[in-house]
Amino acid sequence: MDPLLSRDEIAAVRGLIRPHVRVTPILQADGAEIGLTGSPPFALTLKLEQLQHAGSFKARGAFTNLLRREIPKAGVVAASGGNHGAAVAYAAMRLGVPAKIFVPEVSSPPKIARIRASGADLEIVGQRYADALAAAERWGERTGALAVHAFDQRETLLGQGTLGAELSEQAPDLDTVLVAVGGGGLIGGISAWYRGETRVVGVEPELAPTLNLALQAGRPVDAPAGGIAADALAPARVGELMFPIARAFVHSAVLVPDEAIASAQRRLWEQFRVVAEPAGAATLAALLSGAYVPAAGERVGVVVSGGNTTAVSFGA
Repeated sequence: MDPLLSRDEIAAVRGLIRPHVRVTPILQADGAEIGLTGSPPFALTLKLEQLQHAGSFKARGAFTNLLRREIPKAGVVAASGGNHGAAVAYAAMRLGVPAKIFVPEVSSPPKIARIRASGADLEIVGQRYADALAAAERWGERTGALAVHAFDQRETLLGQGTLGAELSEQAPDLDTVLVAVGGGGLIGGISAWYRGETRVVGVEPELAPTLNLALQAGRPVDAPAGGIAADALAPARVGELMFPIARAFVHSAVLVPDEAIASAQRRLWEQFRVVAEPAGAATLAALLSGAYVPAAGERVGVVVSGGNTTAVSFGA
């Protein structure tokens, strides 16, 4: 089994989950439309994955897990900052599977509301994702429920890789794709699809530099877990399964301040009427802050990974 994932395997998973997930649209613009008038002109393609079922890309990995693995009578259990839990709860509801979801106190009200709306048994535990994960592991050991990991699971990575396959068809000439990083499931899957043929650049909050620290150390290591996007981009560390993929295929990783993320949320709304949560706006923040500077004529893909937020949170 290829530890780096193969395009054939991602393509097969895409066919498997196709009846259950949306093909999300793209929006094409340029640097001037987001206010970068002093920069060299470049083309911008937004991948609007916040329009996916349950409000984020996580539905892809959730359905892959539930469709490819044997589900016990006890159902499934997941720990999440919010989006993964919402996706697992939604997939379980659609497939008629019991679901138990653990989230930390930092999880946002819109994400908690989505989980509850899908009928999952929800429990709020501890301050950080790691606390929810420990509780989920104990629940699985006690009940026999199948654990669906938010990022460190082969099926999860394969499911998220289908976003890369989809984007490569919608915008085949991209030079670079900017992808937000928390535990690394999304960037692991996307970079496994592109396999270095298109630059994949990770974007992390300065207060949660999981991939940056891992690349410096040569292995996943614990990182700070704070900032405006802590409910989505602040696990203790990146996944063991995604790390060799990142080393092989991720071009680089940049850091963005919370202020730039909040500004990107506002810009997405004001310019495009796109509602993005902080994690979903982090990629645009890399452009607005200068953390990533495109070359003249560069074709840049920006994955807007989720939209589980409220208008109040970005000042609208």
